[in-house]
Amino acid sequence: MSATAEPKARRPMSDDKPVFTDIERAIINRLQYGLPLTLTPYQDVADELGITEQQLLDQLKALLANGTLTRFGPMFHAGEMGGGLTLAAMRIPAEDYDRVTEQVNSFPEVAHNYRREHELNMWFVLATETPEGIADTIARIEALTGYPVYNMPKEQEFHVNLHFEI
Repeated sequence: MSATAEPKARRPMSDDKPVFTDIERAIINRLQYGLPLTLTPYQDVADELGITEQQLLDQLKALLANGTLTRFGPMFHAGEMGGGLTLAAMRIPAEDYDRVTEQVNSFPEVAHNYRREHELNMWFVLATETPEGIADTIARIEALTGYPVYNMPKEQEFHVNLHFEI
């Protein structure tokens, strides 16, 4: 965070659980199933929820601003669009983890970077414009960090259809 950045407002808590308004709960639960493919997707969801489109957009902005949602946007499948997609892992010593995390996250091809309690303790997804871009990105990450990247391309995909009711 820069010296001029405003800290995010904290979500109210009760017994260590976040407190949501009825409309926040309805929006989060509904949008986990995606937006309709229509000319007016936000208006259509707002109509379903009994609010205005502006109320929906304002609530989304607030949920992003306070950290309840860390991201809201489309999910594109790079592999189906002619790009490359893979899961990657690294073995990073604890004393170097923060530095390497910052370096790895600086690549626009990196998404979903998570720390794991495992010998391979950093796991992330790489999505590139071309399948060949995976090897190039891995080589650039290795050169920058000084650590090997283990490429673990998928052999088969399963769709779980997981949703978290609020």
